[in-house]
Amino acid sequence: MSKYLSFGLLILLFCPGYLQAQGGFWLKVKNDNSTEEVWRYFDEELKVQSTLDSILTTAVAEGYLAAYLEKTTEKTDSLEYNLVSGDRFKLVGLRKGNVPDPVWEEIPIGKASFAEWNHWSSQVLNFFENSGYPFVQLRLDSLQREGKEVLASINLETGPLITWDSVEVSGNTNTKAIFIQNLTGIKPGTPFSQKEFIESSKTLQNTPYFELSNAPGLSFQNKSAKPTFYLRDRNVNVIDGVIGLLPNENEPGKVLITGQLDLELYHLGGKGRDIAVHWLRMNPQSQSLGIQAKESFIFRSPLSVQLGFNLLKQDSTFIKRAFSLDFDYRFSGTGNIRFFTNREASDLISTSGYQDLKELPEVADYRWNQYGIGLNFNWLDSQFFPRRGMKVQIEMATGNKKILQNTGIPSEVYQGLDLNSPQVTGNFQVEQHVYVRPLWGMWFRGSGGFTRNKNLFLNDLFRIGGLKSIRGFNENFFFAKTYGYLNMEQRLIFGENSYLMLFSDIGLLTNPYEELTRDIPISFGAGINLETGNGVFRFIYGLGKSNLQPLSFSYSKIHFGYLARF
Repeated sequence: MSKYLSFGLLILLFCPGYLQAQGGFWLKVKNDNSTEEVWRYFDEELKVQSTLDSILTTAVAEGYLAAYLEKTTEKTDSLEYNLVSGDRFKLVGLRKGNVPDPVWEEIPIGKASFAEWNHWSSQVLNFFENSGYPFVQLRLDSLQREGKEVLASINLETGPLITWDSVEVSGNTNTKAIFIQNLTGIKPGTPFSQKEFIESSKTLQNTPYFELSNAPGLSFQNKSAKPTFYLRDRNVNVIDGVIGLLPNENEPGKVLITGQLDLELYHLGGKGRDIAVHWLRMNPQSQSLGIQAKESFIFRSPLSVQLGFNLLKQDSTFIKRAFSLDFDYRFSGTGNIRFFTNREASDLISTSGYQDLKELPEVADYRWNQYGIGLNFNWLDSQFFPRRGMKVQIEMATGNKKILQNTGIPSEVYQGLDLNSPQVTGNFQVEQHVYVRPLWGMWFRGSGGFTRNKNLFLNDLFRIGGLKSIRGFNENFFFAKTYGYLNMEQRLIFGENSYLMLFSDIGLLTNPYEELTRDIPISFGAGINLETGNGVFRFIYGLGKSNLQPLSFSYSKIHFGYLARF
């Protein structure tokens, strides 16, 4: 990329020769206007030359147009230079020359000075580099000098218009070039943008499917720019099995074994196609199943589509099914907006004991069609084991809920009941990673949600508790109309993806069907996350206390499992 200023009066003396030190270079530059002498160490030769160029550029910006560097000493591992500043000139006038009027008006220049000129020219060069002219040049022309005062005109040479060529993908990857093109937003035929090229590297580096194996390449020919991205696929597919050993509350002295299985297949065909299956058994009579399938960049647009099915069987009380359709629009490298619809259906499994009811029970049959919007932002430095950054998710939905009359329940309980009513729900989650020291990190996550309807049932409520929410309790232990909880971890890092941790969780839940409608569960414990080849072993021990569970070692929860990536 050509980006320089030529002033006519300035003569740059580039320093020939090569430093031949083994393992590093020492540099000292003495200013003839200063007695300060400081040695600086560089681990690469190119950094030495870059520093020397920067020193000269700064001198010119301050008005020392004839400044140059004079080498005084050269050794195998060190160089000494003297900066000869010369006379200081003052820029008293600046004519726009051949700069187009729209650019002159869009990027106005302030009071004439070399510092202001340097700042303005940098803005203009950036403007053209991001508008298809990467070889743009700016210089001062028609110089008029009176003593130490200079009057000049601006000369702009844009160079040829450069457009994007097709994206090329290289390396050990199955990723298709069209996927990279859609992901980065680089479209063949559109004007070249240096900013797009830089941002594309950041976007690809933060993509969970692959990583950059080398710095991206860029070649110019026939007035087009061809980007090349060197990728290496990550082991992102997941098989995660967890076994929970819990006290059997129905049979004291015995252990209840629960299970969880997560199967996630990502980036199928190299096109961002994902499939996930999640199964969870909370107790012998309760279990849940979730299936999702996602297709990215429909019709080569920033739009992705996801289909989902979720099933929850709550012992012998009720069963709930949900079908969802999500449209996900990616508006930046870190953010996306979702529009979704969800069809939720819940039915009683058994009506035994309901024949003599005088009012509607706490569970009921219903159908709920909801429509919602969600926002997601991801500023994490890694998608798998982040050290720094934040992640934000917000979701709101509304729709009409219809209560169905169950023939096993007396029809009188439905008299005077509004069977059709609007229902609103919302939730959020904010995650923050703090990297304090190389061996010490912290993790915080805040979550909350609410649901509103004049006829809320137990099978309407959120399910909270367990390994992925408030630890120290059974999975989906709590029913909640509104909830909020905070997870906190202190992590002692002893490997790239391995750490010991101490955790503490605290929440605030409301449930209108409990004797004490307000609950403040707290929990604490410890665990280990250990990377082993292509997988991660996890072991977590937690104790929790709430209105429904005393703080006791007999109610402690142990979760361990192995998450395999392939």
